[in-house]
Amino acid sequence: MNKDKAKSKASKRQLIRERQRKQKVISRYIWAGVGIAVLGIIGVLIWQTARPAVGEEVPIPISSSDHIPENTQPGPYPSDPPAGGVHFAGTLPAKLYIEEDLAALPQYQEGYLVHNLEHGYVIFWYNCDVVGEAGCEQLKDQLQDVIDAFNGFKVMAFPWKSLDVPVAATSWGRLQRFESFDPDLARRFVRNNRNKAPEPNAP
Repeated sequence: MNKDKAKSKASKRQLIRERQRKQKVISRYIWAGVGIAVLGIIGVLIWQTARPAVGEEVPIPISSSDHIPENTQPGPYPSDPPAGGVHFAGTLPAKLYIEEDLAALPQYQEGYLVHNLEHGYVIFWYNCDVVGEAGCEQLKDQLQDVIDAFNGFKVMAFPWKSLDVPVAATSWGRLQRFESFDPDLARRFVRNNRNKAPEPNAP
């Protein structure tokens, strides 16, 4: 009986050791997977930060973070359309705006839009007068496709009558003019410039 008990105890100890060994192996795999995932996230963030900005640089005044009262003229800005500068305390929701939307918006929309830029948004400003009625519908479809490609996250389009080209894209301190709209360049502008702004973590 004693021999049987001893064998039973030894067998239990062996099972416990085997279970512990398996748990250690599983734990190592889990931690290795977590480590790889963390390194991957860090790599993506570094890669995004290291990508060179697209478009011409627009010098933004040091006072650009200043908020000014709403319903006051926010300009003049260093570029047209604006790529940064003083702005209102509020922002506008990200979407494709059309001419019919403008009447329902507050005055001096650029004051809100520049605040969007400060939060890391990319804005595609467009002028349908340059491309005509038929070209306008196609242009808006193309702009919507670019917005959709980024799930609407910090990407928007806005009518802008003072443009002499169909589209100009701005991010904070950057401007890209399009003599004809290039969706590939537009997506590259978003990928390289979005969230490169004074307040990238703001919504």
